[in-house]
Amino acid sequence: MKTELDRNDFFKGIDQIEHKDYDVKLPIFYYDNACMSAIYTASTGELKKHLPSPDMHPVEMFPGRCLMVFTAFEYRKTDIGPYNEFSISAIISYRKMAIPGLTSLSYMLKNCFTAYILQLPVTSERARKGGVEMAGYPKFIAEISFTHVNGHSTCTLAENGQRILSLTGKNVKTSRGRLTKYIIHTMKHGIPLKANLYVNPLQYCQTIGLGGTASMDIGSGHRICDELRGLKLSKWPYLYQYIPSYEAILFNSKNLIDD
Repeated sequence: MKTELDRNDFFKGIDQIEHKDYDVKLPIFYYDNACMSAIYTASTGELKKHLPSPDMHPVEMFPGRCLMVFTAFEYRKTDIGPYNEFSISAIISYRKMAIPGLTSLSYMLKNCFTAYILQLPVTSERARKGGVEMAGYPKFIAEISFTHVNGHSTCTLAENGQRILSLTGKNVKTSRGRLTKYIIHTMKHGIPLKANLYVNPLQYCQTIGLGGTASMDIGSGHRICDELRGLKLSKWPYLYQYIPSYEAILFNSKNLIDD
């Protein structure tokens, strides 16, 4: 991945433009953050029902089983204030058919991933309004809380007091991770947009195929619970990432024609 970002002075050389209507500077700087992610396999056929464009192709581990990512974020210091967020997204290939196994391996080798976000609840109205109206992010206000007990972190996602899911991960030993780029696809008024997110992991660990490292418990009764069960997720995550400290830059979304 070619970039001129300075990992030791991550925000240096990036010009921000103030957008007064939304009280935000673009791109948005995320100075002090933590997250944990669990990647599950899901039914490719079921996921396709949730993708808004035929140009979006699920990335599969093997035929019939694609990749879904569940990420809990704690944004402690950002340009738009502190808040929590939970992302439910699909790893996709845009306009190119994905090759089972090979496309995901290529993404991992390049540390560059393309994703479509299905759900993006947040705890901040400032983050919700700007994300929805400016870029079509599927944001809504929710309760997102974290607990840290016995070497594990748990994020609980709920809306109006109704629990949607709980994601638990082990606080594994970390080291500095590689710079990672995410190409995020959204839809706004039927128009496909994309944005680039760069992540500088200061503390990072990734585990593969270890069932005891992370787990997710899906609630019942909420529309998202039903959607997740319909995706026929694997019992355990294929991959778990624990990033207790990182910096990030989210660039403003743009039309795909402006590529």
